[in-house]
Amino acid sequence: MSEYQTPKDRAYTDSLLKSAPKEAAAFMNLKHTAERKDGVIPIKYRELMSVAVALTTQCAYCIESHINNAVAAGATREEIAETVFIAAALRAGGAVGNGLMAMRLFDEASRETI
Repeated sequence: MSEYQTPKDRAYTDSLLKSAPKEAAAFMNLKHTAERKDGVIPIKYRELMSVAVALTTQCAYCIESHINNAVAAGATREEIAETVFIAAALRAGGAVGNGLMAMRLFDEASRETI
């Protein structure tokens, strides 16, 4: 395989949606609901949250889409930059949180081998 993820993959969107129509409809409904413009949370903030989540899930398509949406909603370069570092800090914090569990699991495993 010469490449894994490429923008050319977007050509498979219709194929994916048509291959699982009920699941695709449910997903698209959730996506459209989350991205609606009439929510209590203004669209710019919705998009900045979406950028943060996309950065932590590392979905290139989501990052591109939500950056474009955020810019269209009025987000600034500085807001995107802060969003990047907030997402990075929370992602790192998740590793520390899981590290606490790892320490407990180590203690439990160590007791079992004694």
